[in-house]
Amino acid sequence: MEKVQPMESMSNNSTSCSNVLKGKYELGRLIGTGSFAKVYHARNLQSGKSVAMKVVGKEKVIKVGMMDQIKREICVMKMVKHPNIVELDEVMASKSKIYFAMEFVRGGELFNKIAKGRLKEDAARSYFQQLISAIDFCHSRGVYHRDLKPENLLLDDQGNLKITDFGLSAFTEHLKQDGLLHTTCGTPAYVAPEVIGKKGYDGAKADLWSCGVILYVLLAGFLPFQDENIVAMYKKIYRGDFKCPPWFSPESRKIITKLLDPNPNTRITVSKLMETSWFKKYLPRSTIGNEGEKAFDIGLGFKGEKQQETLNAFHIISLSSGFDLSPLFEEKKKEEREEIRFATTKSASSVISKLEEVAKNVKFNVKKSESSVKLQCQESGRKGKLGISADLFAVTSSFLVVEVKKEGGDTLEYNQFCSKELRPALKDILWTSPAQATIV
Repeated sequence: MEKVQPMESMSNNSTSCSNVLKGKYELGRLIGTGSFAKVYHARNLQSGKSVAMKVVGKEKVIKVGMMDQIKREICVMKMVKHPNIVELDEVMASKSKIYFAMEFVRGGELFNKIAKGRLKEDAARSYFQQLISAIDFCHSRGVYHRDLKPENLLLDDQGNLKITDFGLSAFTEHLKQDGLLHTTCGTPAYVAPEVIGKKGYDGAKADLWSCGVILYVLLAGFLPFQDENIVAMYKKIYRGDFKCPPWFSPESRKIITKLLDPNPNTRITVSKLMETSWFKKYLPRSTIGNEGEKAFDIGLGFKGEKQQETLNAFHIISLSSGFDLSPLFEEKKKEEREEIRFATTKSASSVISKLEEVAKNVKFNVKKSESSVKLQCQESGRKGKLGISADLFAVTSSFLVVEVKKEGGDTLEYNQFCSKELRPALKDILWTSPAQATIV
């Protein structure tokens, strides 16, 4: 592996080799550089796995007030685990530097592929499908990228798209009282008109505009809004003033026109976009969102009658928030987890009856056995029908633990169901320790 200039030792645990971090990562060649960071190819000495090591100088980012941006990027990348998003393995720090060990994506930027010329429609559609799948996943978790462009889309050695650079992203928590975001950010040629307007904007709708610009660039080989004068370019963006080249198919032209609608209120939504025949064409199974439609056939399929399962000591310890180590590795808030557990001294039949009552109130279908309940919404949501399973485990004859999980549908809708319907309904059957209720 190619050597780099000696770098600051992470700690006293570092080996004597000047290009090994904390005795764990061997740094190799420089593969990218920016204003505040350098990216090196590195190798995990324990596993042999290649990673991209992003090295950020603390002094620089503090000086320009970007430390919050760095923290936000770390938080987002821990939260959004998706096949089409670059994965963050771990974050380390020394007195003067922050080190991001990230998934090593070998294929380079999608921008480099476009620079060689426009793509054929099927190839462009494939990348676009992956982009929308990942962005929809982010939005369902209240994360908005806000700087989508081909330079932030990487390709692995199989040609799969990977979104990177969440430094300008925003959370639902960043919304103002009007329910909108107000920070103007992004790359001028890809930014939505409402962001320029500075009156507040919906992060999901602004991301979709950027996706529309990216699709146009993939198919055309150039930008839809161009002008040497940036003010003139902004005027074109604000008016939605662009023309599709003659080689665009009628279907792709229609999709782009709906994505690049300057009015965010009439711009096409992700759910409507995914329903179009153009988007569905040659759609890889991994990007199909409506898995919830088949919940009773697969994820919610009945496993047959079974005895109530028992938990070992490690399961029981994990129920105690005092011993719960997951916050050390998981940035999600309690209400954002895809599973919840609670303990009860009520009988299994009482718990099942309570869950049936909840299901009846919100129009869910129910399938049950002696130790599990399967719920499925009668109406389709963003990702098909919401499916939920509740499994009962007997710790003792008079002490049960119930584990509730999402089995199909949209995570945001599941979280809303848990917070608005399930938790309030289960309050009176929860077992409460002297200190607190054991719901995790």
